[in-house]
Amino acid sequence: MADETMTVEVAYARPDEQRIIELQVPPGTTIAEAIERSGITELFPEIDLSKNKVGIFGKLAKLDTELQPGDRVEIYRPLIADPKEARRKRAAQGKVMRKGAGAANAAKAKSGGEGGQGGSA
Repeated sequence: MADETMTVEVAYARPDEQRIIELQVPPGTTIAEAIERSGITELFPEIDLSKNKVGIFGKLAKLDTELQPGDRVEIYRPLIADPKEARRKRAAQGKVMRKGAGAANAAKAKSGGEGGQGGSA
């Protein structure tokens, strides 16, 4: 079947706008070809494939990688700050990065706060 196609998606996100474009491509289509066919570089002119990294479902890939049916090509924006450097700066300032409100939740659990099993008899 010469006219066989597969569905893939091309995704890009800025803080103010996200776009996922679904398209039909022939088997053997590469990441670069899917990006070009999607027209996403016209919607987001800041995309520079010589600088922006790309991947498939969160795993880095090369522009010449052939796509499989259902793949989602993701175009990644450059990092604003190096995560390692940002962590070093926080450590030097004595600041601690917290995930969630661990200490507050632990205190609530000890005191029988929200969702506790306390009640009047």
